[in-house]
Amino acid sequence: MRIDDVISAVDAHACGEPGRVIVDGIHDVPGETMFEKKQYLERHDALRLLMLREPRGYPALCCNVLLPPTRPEADAGFVIMEQSEYPPMSGSNIICVTTVLIETGRVPISEPVTDLVLEVPAGLVPVHAEVREGKVTKVTFDNVPAFAVHLDVSLDVPSLGAVTVDVAYGGMFYVIAEASQFGLTLAPNEGRDIVRIGELLRHCANEQLGVRHPDNPDIGGVTISQLSAAPSPGMPGRKNAVVVSAGPIDPARPERASGALDRSPCGTGTCAKMATLYARGELAVGDTFRHEGILGTVFEGHVTGTEAVGPYAGIRSSLSGRAWITGKAEYVLDADDPFPEGYRVGDLWGS
Repeated sequence: MRIDDVISAVDAHACGEPGRVIVDGIHDVPGETMFEKKQYLERHDALRLLMLREPRGYPALCCNVLLPPTRPEADAGFVIMEQSEYPPMSGSNIICVTTVLIETGRVPISEPVTDLVLEVPAGLVPVHAEVREGKVTKVTFDNVPAFAVHLDVSLDVPSLGAVTVDVAYGGMFYVIAEASQFGLTLAPNEGRDIVRIGELLRHCANEQLGVRHPDNPDIGGVTISQLSAAPSPGMPGRKNAVVVSAGPIDPARPERASGALDRSPCGTGTCAKMATLYARGELAVGDTFRHEGILGTVFEGHVTGTEAVGPYAGIRSSLSGRAWITGKAEYVLDADDPFPEGYRVGDLWGS
């Protein structure tokens, strides 16, 4: 892999979730597919650490690396980097990348609609962007198939006892639990408790409920957690809070759990939740599902069809949201910088 002396990036947020997009400065990432390029970046992790840890990053930030697509059908490709993983798919990052590609003129634009195909490690993602006067006003994408693996199973969680959870895939594997089990309503001022509980659930789900994608055994493990609650007054659907891990935890010291809340309603998390509702008979093909995030912003999902994934009865779904560009920057790494891979300090990052 070759990295220029200067890395150019555009920052955006999708309904609150920050998603940096590296547009220039990264070349020659080896791999025949976008998934293989993801695996290469995982093995050579310095770029993710440089861009996501302080002083260039912060706990809630995601980062995307634009790369030439490996599939002729695709208009652009990218690899997603988060604080503790390289997820094969991410809805909020799809929305940010689409907005950046169109509003910076990196793909041909047509109004009122620009249709694209993006290549992510999970595969090809059709995207439908509504555009007015050069601004993206709505992004809708067709997600990879989502499916429920476990419904209403019990986890033994240190300091919490027996907790009932679901596990589902919407682009990564989620452990999902009702917030009412913990006396939470998913208000912003509950953030510290949400993170602590979500990280414990993720850790215990990995220990007690092994999961692996039937079509790609390299995708495995519960890497993220979601708490679910009734919506705010006057809002339809459900409310959620997704916890993005910032590293391993000591379950004997849960107060040291390290993570950050997804500021958006979470795209792949919405699709994973829809898969559990479909499995319970609470959503059907053709239904719309509105998912409210911790800030009160909303993603709208649609069940567009069904698709078996190995032994699981999965769903096809689309998801809609919006992003806004917040800035443009050039990042450098001085040869004398004592922190070439950034740093984490316990006031923000936990243990």
